Amino acid sequence: MPLDVLTIGRSGVDLYPLLDNVPLEDVETFGRFLGGSATNVAVAAARHGRDAAIITRTGEDPFGRFVHRELQRLGVDNRFVGAVPGLNTPITFCEIFPPDDFPLYFYRQPIAPDLVIRSSELDLAAIGDARIYWATVTGLSQEPSRSAHFAAWEARGRTPLTVLDLDYRPMFWSDAAAAREQVSRALDRVTVAVGNREECEIAVGETDPDRAADALLDRGLELAIVKQGPRGVLAKTRSETVEVPPFPVQVVNGLGAGDGFGGALCHGLLAGWPLERILRFANVAGAIVASRRECSTAMPTTAEVEALL
Repeated sequence: MPLDVLTIGRSGVDLYPLLDNVPLEDVETFGRFLGGSATNVAVAAARHGRDAAIITRTGEDPFGRFVHRELQRLGVDNRFVGAVPGLNTPITFCEIFPPDDFPLYFYRQPIAPDLVIRSSELDLAAIGDARIYWATVTGLSQEPSRSAHFAAWEARGRTPLTVLDLDYRPMFWSDAAAAREQVSRALDRVTVAVGNREECEIAVGETDPDRAADALLDRGLELAIVKQGPRGVLAKTRSETVEVPPFPVQVVNGLGAGDGFGGALCHGLLAGWPLERILRFANVAGAIVASRRECSTAMPTTAEVEALL
């Protein structure tokens, strides 16, 4: 049976402080959680009852074994997760200064295992058959991952619900120009794009939400979603424009909210809901995650989201 949601990209371990408003150098206790954007999206989709899997790599180390175990525990198929000899499973630290300051510190040197996914290792049939295939901009930042991403898109074709998460993180790139070049190439191969205003500037040179969405549609996409933080979210197709306000919560840690939004977006798209319902549902899902400390294990169930809706 085809997978409902197949993601490709970052996976690792989040070590998050268990105290707020404390600099990292003074933190004494941490919580250990499964992490990585593409991983979180797969977990979020699984929490909504979707058959989800991820293509990623870990190190051959205890943290890699933890990733495998947590994926299984959280309902994500880990058959496409391999270990890379000689590399360590990535670790990510953060600081938590609510409501809007959450610095991230990535330990991914000399190269993260998820960036050495090779084209020859891909299950192209599974990628082509997946109802939603979700990739991130981070996966384009280095070889051989970059070539693997384009090989997957070539095999899949520009099939509906081929999603690019515009997840641009400058620390993973030599410069913004390099990111713009690769994102521009990728936009010709996907049908849905999701990103915030800053990420849209990298993708299409626009920060105004309406102009950014229009520019994405002009590249041949079917759906463009621009997240605006405290101003809510805007989505456009060629025939419809929908904008919904944010859902208010007391923010504990905003880092996983976008991934919670992404998994809920996948669920709504697969359910065939109207666009406004999809956005409202995804907004609430993201808000719930922002009200919790961790990312992957903070992803809400459908019932939790519906209760707030």
